[in-house]
Amino acid sequence: MEQKVVTRFAPSPTGFMHVGNLRTALYAWLLARKYKGIFILRIEDTDKEREVEGATEHILKVLNWVGINWDEGPDVGGSHAPYVQSERLDLYKKYAEILIDKGLAYPDPYTTEEVDGFREKAELEGRPFLFREHRPENFEKWDGTKPLRFKVPEIKNYHWHDLVYGDLSAGSEALDDFILIKSDGFPTYNFCHIVDDIEMGITHVIRGQEYISSIPKFLSIYEALGADLPSFVCLPHIMGKNGKNKLSKRDGAKDILEYKVEGYLPEALLNYLALQGWHPKDDQEIFTVDELIKSFDVNRVQKAGAQWDDDKLNWINKEHMKKLSADELQDEILKWLPEKMQNPKIIPIIFERITRFGDIKGMIEKGELDFFFKQPEYSKEKLIFKNTPAEKILSNLEQAIKKLKDLDGSIFTAENVKKVLMGIAEGLESKGELLHPVRFALSGLDKSPDPFIIAEILGKNETLSRLQKAI
Repeated sequence: MEQKVVTRFAPSPTGFMHVGNLRTALYAWLLARKYKGIFILRIEDTDKEREVEGATEHILKVLNWVGINWDEGPDVGGSHAPYVQSERLDLYKKYAEILIDKGLAYPDPYTTEEVDGFREKAELEGRPFLFREHRPENFEKWDGTKPLRFKVPEIKNYHWHDLVYGDLSAGSEALDDFILIKSDGFPTYNFCHIVDDIEMGITHVIRGQEYISSIPKFLSIYEALGADLPSFVCLPHIMGKNGKNKLSKRDGAKDILEYKVEGYLPEALLNYLALQGWHPKDDQEIFTVDELIKSFDVNRVQKAGAQWDDDKLNWINKEHMKKLSADELQDEILKWLPEKMQNPKIIPIIFERITRFGDIKGMIEKGELDFFFKQPEYSKEKLIFKNTPAEKILSNLEQAIKKLKDLDGSIFTAENVKKVLMGIAEGLESKGELLHPVRFALSGLDKSPDPFIIAEILGKNETLSRLQKAI
């Protein structure tokens, strides 16, 4: 690409960021980084009625957590500052005046009630409501107290190219005299995002497929302003678990920061999101961020909606956890453990049983780690293996204690404990006659980590103490 790539992420602070928002930001960021271009963060806060307090701060927190950085934005500045739309109102008025001077914008002479009446009449007559059919013959001078509407210069069919959806077109019914600036002085999205994209030199506009139907309106504004068009990139929806509907709260769509609370690695979340619509040339599924930047190709974004799959996300997260160094993994796991459980020896046991660090919280709540720190409680019936006589269980445990006592504490490892216990178990009718009661004596659980590993973690004295308690 000869022209320097400039992309932007322009969220509206009307609620929490969900996976669709973050994927849009990710693709725009990857494209800019791949071609050593510019990535801009812009806050589109002109819908004051729907604005949620703290939402802008939340957006910054999300992007910082996942590692998506920006070259220009509200907190870092840049040559196109300010980057918050409510601070750019004079710019939108300047562009509005350009359209007024061209005879392509006029103040709306009707009340809200009158416009509602036009709309209701059209519905009763079974036809689409078009404001342009009620356009006044003579325009008043706009003083800012009434909405300013765009006058569609030409009713025609539009044809354009989308890098994902290919060649698209729309008929004249998609064009209308929409509002550019509301009576409160704030511009509409349909107008101000185009002004900002022109001013900031955006080369690729990346957003969701729901905007495809509005692009003819956008094209008419670009045309009226005599501005060059950017490349359009509309992204398919991320679908819910049933694969039929767009992912919603009912399907598990949630605040991105919940993934942080649940213990996902940010690079794993980005890896999974990148694959929600984009398909690499080969079948590689696990990517570092640098590999994503190198491999990403906007022309390989698919039209079909991707289906959200928590199990696949968990698998990808576990693969990224495996990439952590031993020290990094230990540090991460210890963060989730209360002080009384801060024992590095149990790290491998925990790691084996989790796909995200938040699973540790569940293990603690279920008491799955308690046996490492206090002798377990269980009924004596639990020590019996199938129909094995109690006397035989006692004899097997006594042999185990005797043999383990001979094992020096300095070499009381899982491997050596296994050799000792298997030496006894292999001489029995069933190995379970020994291994089952040993497992219960050490953990008190039906399903537990390997008893040999438990023994090494507990140490010789505690292991013998628990076997003696079982007897």
